Amino acid sequence: MSVKTPKEIVAALDKYVIGQDEAKRAVAVALYNRYRRMQLPEKMQQDITPKNLLMIGPTGVGKTEIARRLAKVVNAPFVKVEATKFTEVGYVGRDVESMVRDLADTAVKMEEDKAYGDVRGRATREANKRLVRLLVPAIKKEKKNQNPMAELMTMMQSMQNGEGMPQQPKEEDGELNDEIRNQRLSVADQLEKGLLEDKELTVSVEDEKKPAGGNDAMGAMGIDLSDMMGQMMPKRKVQRTMSVREAREVFIREESAKLVNHADIYHNAIKSAQDNGIIFIDEIDKIAAGNKNTSGEVSREGVQRDILPIVEGSVVNTKYGPLNTEHVLFIGSGAFATAKPSDLIAELQGRFPIRVELKDLTKEDFVRILTEPDNALVKQYMALIKTDGVKVTFTKEAIERIAEIAIDVNRDTDNIGARRLATILEKLLEDILYEGPDMQMGDITITEKYVNDKVGDIAADKNMTRYIL
Repeated sequence: MSVKTPKEIVAALDKYVIGQDEAKRAVAVALYNRYRRMQLPEKMQQDITPKNLLMIGPTGVGKTEIARRLAKVVNAPFVKVEATKFTEVGYVGRDVESMVRDLADTAVKMEEDKAYGDVRGRATREANKRLVRLLVPAIKKEKKNQNPMAELMTMMQSMQNGEGMPQQPKEEDGELNDEIRNQRLSVADQLEKGLLEDKELTVSVEDEKKPAGGNDAMGAMGIDLSDMMGQMMPKRKVQRTMSVREAREVFIREESAKLVNHADIYHNAIKSAQDNGIIFIDEIDKIAAGNKNTSGEVSREGVQRDILPIVEGSVVNTKYGPLNTEHVLFIGSGAFATAKPSDLIAELQGRFPIRVELKDLTKEDFVRILTEPDNALVKQYMALIKTDGVKVTFTKEAIERIAEIAIDVNRDTDNIGARRLATILEKLLEDILYEGPDMQMGDITITEKYVNDKVGDIAADKNMTRYIL
């Protein structure tokens, strides 16, 4: 995890999330407290647990975006889960421990990418050698026909002797002569100069399909059945046609896997997930039990009781090793429109000591959301349409009118927050998006009148608004 002060974290979040300063300050402090904890004596570190947060606010006000961007700012393992997808132990569905296994998977992927990056230079050289051998193949030797039963017996004998699976034929197997060697030198030179990047070739790659079913049940015991079978059986290869550029990346990945120590990767990933991991539990209000007289409410309370030990701190078996959740940061999120935080079981309430209420977005917030962030919607649409050679600009009045319509529609129908802006912009720009590739004009200005003509009348009709905006 990269170290940033609370002010630096908030400044980074400001680039993507408008407003909600209180929530951003709270998550920034909670995250920086992890760094503070690591500076203390080891004995004291164990006694200081993360101060988990509960974000309360309607949909579309930035709860998920704050959590997701937070993880990216500090480069920490992050997973988002929906509380409604979990079921009580004994029922069919996802068990709550799967969120921890997902966190382990994310941490391993991050550590893997980091390790692969460290050996990319060596892996690239090996990948280019493989490309040369594929582009200029050796003269194939005649293969003696062997009885399939004899091949199976040879394989079993090899495994009994502790020699592992018999080696598969390599790309360079075959005879070389001076002509082939010279051709390979020439091709290697062309590859180095980037002259063959778009040339197509057929390569054998590992089949990425995973066996269906059974993984969740085995995963609950920390067992990856597909991984076990993969170690026992030879890797299944499939033929794919791709460009040299694409094939190089596939080979770099395969060669990197040979150069790194996966045991170290798994160890570092588990440690990173334990110390820096963030689990975002969305829709936690949907499992809050209000009236406990119905069986549905009882099941919800059961999910809460299953989540409780994980949030408190417990060891979950993953296929990479046991993962202790004691110092994982949990962020709960929910609208709490029909339920209250006090409707959660008391023990779970106590595990989310920091409560942050996110405010409804105003017209001014919508204007800023449309224009200020690095990934602002208006900037995205302008960039998309520019690929057709059409330059679109928005007047200040048009932006304000779009924000005003979004506020009105949210008030008169369901309040979906900033997500309403995407619906309005898509309807507003549908003609330009459709006709853009065939347009000959270079510049288009979106004015307040254009906004009114395209979506103003729809917004004024409540019946049409419910179906279109």
